[in-house]
Amino acid sequence: MAKKYQAILFDLLTALLDSWSVWDRAAGSEQAGRAWRAEYLRLTYGCGAYQPYEELVAQAAQNVGLTADLAQQLEQNWLDLQPWPDAAATLVRLRQDYRLGVVTNCSARLGRLAADRVGVPFEVVVTSEQAGFYKPDPRPYRLALEKLGLPAERVLFVAGSAYDMFGTAQVGLDTFWHNRIGLAAPAGAPAPLAESARITDLLEFVDIK
Repeated sequence: MAKKYQAILFDLLTALLDSWSVWDRAAGSEQAGRAWRAEYLRLTYGCGAYQPYEELVAQAAQNVGLTADLAQQLEQNWLDLQPWPDAAATLVRLRQDYRLGVVTNCSARLGRLAADRVGVPFEVVVTSEQAGFYKPDPRPYRLALEKLGLPAERVLFVAGSAYDMFGTAQVGLDTFWHNRIGLAAPAGAPAPLAESARITDLLEFVDIK
């Protein structure tokens, strides 16, 4: 029987990479890092049209009582990004049967650097800067589909945050939520087809033995 999907798109900074640790280290503690990151997410998911990523990161820091120069510290720590355990091995297995890509909320430069940190090549890397809008606006997802040359029904999206579901639902992308750290879904978020704290469960979801 023909497989349902021809390609799999991933959120990069939460589904594949442990960016939480990088933010926490720049902020000085997990509590400060989580508050800063939450405010950044609020700003990006609310602003729609692209504004420079580094400016939003700095604004978010100030909004939660941190200093704007922490945005520079975060950028300096960018090359410390590490994939979640088993992420690279899972992607290597998926590449045997699926085309792979990422859709990420950051600048084109930092998106490419982050994608390289995964250690597995992607056919498509779409950033909010390239698309001109931040997720969950549907345009970044649509740009990725355009680059793949595939309709939404032939592509699976792997989210790292439930905010992605607001966008994937608009585009018609089936969604698997790799909820690594047990985040609560925001009010009104559409439900994913599946949710797991383990990225290896994605293999079973797409029926890879």
